[in-house]
Amino acid sequence: AVERCRLMRSAAMLIPERSETTAPLLTREQGKPIAQARQEVESSADLIDWFAEEGRRVYGRIIPSRAGDVRLSVVREPVGPAAAFSPWNFPLAQAARKVGAALASGCSVILKGPEETPQALAHVVQAFHDAGVPAGVVNLVYGRPAEISAFLIPHPTIRKISFTGSTVVGKQLAALAGAHMKRATMELGGHSPTLVFEDANLDRAATLLTGFKFRNAGQVCTSPARILVHEKVYSALRDRLVERARSLNVGNGADAGVEMGPLANTRRLDAMESFVQDAVDLSGSVLTGGRRLGNEGNFFQPTILENVPREARLMSEEPFGPVMMLQPCPDFDSMVAEANRLPYGLAAYAYTRSARTAAMVTEAVESGMVSINHHGLGLPETPFGGVKDSGYGSEGGTEALESYLVSKFVTHSLVD
Repeated sequence: AVERCRLMRSAAMLIPERSETTAPLLTREQGKPIAQARQEVESSADLIDWFAEEGRRVYGRIIPSRAGDVRLSVVREPVGPAAAFSPWNFPLAQAARKVGAALASGCSVILKGPEETPQALAHVVQAFHDAGVPAGVVNLVYGRPAEISAFLIPHPTIRKISFTGSTVVGKQLAALAGAHMKRATMELGGHSPTLVFEDANLDRAATLLTGFKFRNAGQVCTSPARILVHEKVYSALRDRLVERARSLNVGNGADAGVEMGPLANTRRLDAMESFVQDAVDLSGSVLTGGRRLGNEGNFFQPTILENVPREARLMSEEPFGPVMMLQPCPDFDSMVAEANRLPYGLAAYAYTRSARTAAMVTEAVESGMVSINHHGLGLPETPFGGVKDSGYGSEGGTEALESYLVSKFVTHSLVD
């Protein structure tokens, strides 16, 4: 564990040193503004550094025995080689979570990188090799996702699966892992609700929601999508959100001052146009945005809609783009009912000045993560994962190490 820590921390030091090479590659491949790309580089190093230290604290335990001549103990062992599948929207940070937890636990890992963002991730993996991690411990492959998963998951060498991606694909891989009795961590899609109560600080809510929603052009699994607002403050918050969305600087992520870059590919652009058109056809109203921006590239306007009926696709399918829906609600119960209506349960947010309301939200909302009056998710030391169709297991905190470890019980009689 001490040697693993040393090697991992060496890699974590190399990654930010190379940020001015890696971050522009990430912007070019994925589209996010250069400031956000630099932040992801730093975040990936932070994750690896934290896991390096946490791996030194994987302890077993002694169990008090019922017999004086018997010793009972539990030792923690690595589960074995892991297969990890990293997404294109945060290819560095999500890969760092998987590789960091695996190595800290003593497991080797085969990382399947996203075809859309290959080069930036390769630079991060290179840092492990340059830091002296032995050959064959951290491996990176690219190719057809279905072929790679169909080979790796059933392979007898692989003992653990970690996947970040859509719910549809995640269910297929979880079924395949289950058929071969493989441990799996599934961090899947979300459709995050935000509950804004009548006592909320509306200026703070509008500023933070706008920044977090349109980060990475909304291509974030924890992005707030359904904004459920108490009817008494609905108009006031709506006006603030529209004003801030219209002021966002959208453009080439490599240009200074750009706050939102393009969508990652034409598929996402087509999806946004289809989502918005479907909502409008069903009587939804576009408050701002709603259209492609310009005739070149995959730029889409920051978009806010209201009066979107429940049967619209946007109200049940994860948009995964720069689109948010506003919905007035009369009371706490109606807000919670809408928040829990969908099978997703990754992240949820609430804005209130009331400690009692905050406590009620944390108990009532079905979500793996809940953030009150800010969007404080994704720190290395905190759990990261969902419930229901958003998956199971954690990719953060001490919980992330558990699925890479086997607890072996040892009972030892002292009688010859």
